[in-house]
Amino acid sequence: MANFTKKAIKETFVELLEEHPLSDITIKDIVEKCGINRNSFYYHYHDLPDLIEEIVKEDAEGIIKKYPSVKSIVECYDALIEFASQHKRAIMHIFKSVNREMFENYLMEVSEYLVRSYIEMAVSGTNIGESSRQNLTDYYKCVCFGLVIEWLNKGMKEEYAQEFRKILVMRKDLAPEIAKGLQD
Repeated sequence: MANFTKKAIKETFVELLEEHPLSDITIKDIVEKCGINRNSFYYHYHDLPDLIEEIVKEDAEGIIKKYPSVKSIVECYDALIEFASQHKRAIMHIFKSVNREMFENYLMEVSEYLVRSYIEMAVSGTNIGESSRQNLTDYYKCVCFGLVIEWLNKGMKEEYAQEFRKILVMRKDLAPEIAKGLQD
């Protein structure tokens, strides 16, 4: 029963977030739409930021599980766009709220996981040291993260995502080339 209630709270919140800015959503709205009492909400969550964090964390973990290995920097970018596109309006409402930092932290975590997976594959069979691997990972993590943040800043318009993707496709072989130059 507890898992059912928790799932209902999360689904209801996401539905409300698709319709309204985060600042307009209250716990009262959630419990009324869910058909539960306030105590049930507080049994599972301390407050709205606690609920938001759990939802974003679960979505981030879902993307990580979906991509156990990544074969290109373009695939990293595509996975991040997919992560942000799952609930576009809800994501924009969180992105434009006081909870933006929490969203960005999880986006950075997903970026690092995806890029690390790609870099490990791209540099396998080379004698690149751990420090150089980490620097290469940090560089591409920031590139992917920055492109997604800029796409969000531009209102998640498809044409921007496609233009950024084209640039990455043109530069797709850059990481292995950099890796060659970094060999110890």
